[in-house]
Amino acid sequence: MDTPPYSAMTIAKWFIAWAEAEDEELSNLKLQKLLYYAQGHHLARYGTPLFPEQVQAWSHGPVVPDVYHAFKHFSASSIALSDSDPFTWDDVDPSTAKFLSEVWNTYGGFSAGRLRNMTHAEPPWRDNWRGEDDRGVVIPSADMQQYFSRLPTAAG
Repeated sequence: MDTPPYSAMTIAKWFIAWAEAEDEELSNLKLQKLLYYAQGHHLARYGTPLFPEQVQAWSHGPVVPDVYHAFKHFSASSIALSDSDPFTWDDVDPSTAKFLSEVWNTYGGFSAGRLRNMTHAEPPWRDNWRGEDDRGVVIPSADMQQYFSRLPTAAG
């Protein structure tokens, strides 16, 4: 399989920049859910992952650990990109940007808590959550692809 074109961090920065442009709040919890939904819909639509990093089942739902740790100092506050860590819209090609905007338009209006509750009701997280003592269980891409393939195309 080809290497996905983007890192999870690049996709995260796209969502953060989009939220800033829309004057919307974007906490780390909400960002994690948007990454999960983007990965799931990308797997379903294109048969390939959007980013190579694992999505894990944590107590508050799906998480991309590297991205979580990069922004955890924001706690529950809205994430802002630092000037020393530049992002430009050109970092993501137009068709991927269109796809990500569809994901945002589908899920971005929900609160972080609502998104967490939604993911808790979905098989990819539910079937891989092992409890607080066994954090870090990977949600297999196949589980996400299978689940999101059964959904009406929310993103697209």
